[in-house]
Amino acid sequence: MNPERQLSITWLKAAVLGCLWASSEIVLGSFLHNLHVPFSSIFLTSIGVILLISVSYQWKEKGLIWRSGLICALMKSVSPSAVIFGPMIAILFEALLLEFSVRIMGKNILGFVAGSLLAMSWNFFQKIANYIIFYGFNIVDLYASLVKFAEKQLQMHFGTVWMPVILLWVFYLAFGLLAATLGIYIGRTALLQGRIMLSSDKNRMAEIKSKRQTPSINYSLSWLTFDFFALVAVLLLMNLAGTYWWLVSGLIVITVWVFRYRTALNPLRKPKFWIFFVFITMISSFLFASLQSAHMSVADGLLIGLEMNFRAALMIVGFSVIGKELSNPIIRNFFIRTSFRQLPLALEIAFETLPFVIANLPPLKNIFRKPVGVTRQIVSQAEFWLEKVALTMKKKSNVIIITGEIGSGKTTLISHLADQFLEKGIRTSGIIASAIYEGNEKVGYAIAALPAGQPVRLSQIEEVPGMPRVGRYFFLPSGIEMGIRSLSVDSVKNAEIVLIDEIGAWELQGQGWAASLNELIINCSMPLIITVRKNFLDLVLDNWMFQNPLIIEARDASPESVFGEVEKFAGLKVKSTIILP
Repeated sequence: MNPERQLSITWLKAAVLGCLWASSEIVLGSFLHNLHVPFSSIFLTSIGVILLISVSYQWKEKGLIWRSGLICALMKSVSPSAVIFGPMIAILFEALLLEFSVRIMGKNILGFVAGSLLAMSWNFFQKIANYIIFYGFNIVDLYASLVKFAEKQLQMHFGTVWMPVILLWVFYLAFGLLAATLGIYIGRTALLQGRIMLSSDKNRMAEIKSKRQTPSINYSLSWLTFDFFALVAVLLLMNLAGTYWWLVSGLIVITVWVFRYRTALNPLRKPKFWIFFVFITMISSFLFASLQSAHMSVADGLLIGLEMNFRAALMIVGFSVIGKELSNPIIRNFFIRTSFRQLPLALEIAFETLPFVIANLPPLKNIFRKPVGVTRQIVSQAEFWLEKVALTMKKKSNVIIITGEIGSGKTTLISHLADQFLEKGIRTSGIIASAIYEGNEKVGYAIAALPAGQPVRLSQIEEVPGMPRVGRYFFLPSGIEMGIRSLSVDSVKNAEIVLIDEIGAWELQGQGWAASLNELIINCSMPLIITVRKNFLDLVLDNWMFQNPLIIEARDASPESVFGEVEKFAGLKVKSTIILP
């Protein structure tokens, strides 16, 4: 493995956990926000807390939680929703608070519950802080006036003006307690559940990959500096100068941002902003005038409402454009020279793994029908995705793939190659799976270990109760065990080349020879020859991150010419003596 692409085990696992968290934020978060589901942030925070707590039962490394939160926060840049600081800050601080809690109290029930309550409290208080930042302290006066008005109309007395806020906080805390309970339960039960993989959705994977396109702006540290100081300057004018000065300067700044950043106004196109705009404008003009009629008119209240909305628009657009400039690779690479030097590589690995994670997520209808079961399933796959990340880092390049349709001669060709390797004195290992016929009907497969093992029945069309089924074939334990044993690292350690016939749909679901292939890629350096059906070729290339493989079409291929290609590509050296089995 390239030394520059090495990660500590903690950062490696953080890349996996952060990727799992980000996938839920991107898929489920976009779904909830697009439907304008109330309190959607509570559900997203709960999912994050559940993942962090449940995976902590498998992975015990210190610092894993906050690192995972940092990676997830940075991965929000691929979310279909507008990218601003709010969600990223929330994710990071939720992870930091949970990390703080388990550092103080330990990874136990008390530590997890306290951390979950702190994380959910941060979500609550950040939401309040966002309103104050966006709308200024006038929003506090507006809230107090609204509570007084409600008391007057309902003839009720809340005891304190902050009672509704306190009750809302208790609502958030209840979800925090629920999230901790589910995280603890899922973490404990997931340890008892074996790995379960789902089929990869090729179209979904391509859709997610297409979202990571080259940015449409040229990054500039000068523009980042301008954006920051322009935002601060207009905010100062709103506090120190008259309406004319901050309105004109604010409009100029927003206009500049629109020309520089084509999507700068996207956050303001959401219905939620304009609904709140109308609400604040109308309610402020009414409440301030009616409750403070001695020194404030309806026009004054209306002006305050418009000022609050203008400030919010400025802040939302300003945070959006600053967030774009902060994606500058120069800023990202700065971390390489700091104690966060492993962050860029961990983030890169997480981004490369994200499409596969999303493609393997259960359908949304299943998530809503069986949320606990689906979450447990995702958590139980953590080790699988850790292995996947290791494959991403390896990026094996000395791979030969023989491909073609069913019946195109893939097995015949790889068998000829195995014979020629034996004749030329090249040490081989691996498996060959040949079809078994009764008359003209294919009734199963037999598997033989290389270089010259005896065939063992691998599958048959006759039903075997309790045995795994792929298509119309039932797979036998003896054949599966022999294949796994033949592809183990110990079995192939003296080989110069390994042959695997074949990798297909079952392996793409993490079954069959998938685990063996993963171990070979991670732990062995010798070339691999793999047979793959044509319709699975692209998925296999993506799934195992093969770099520039030699691809050979089986149909009409000459074994002699293919051997020459393979010998040259793999750098094999023909011996003068023949190695007999």
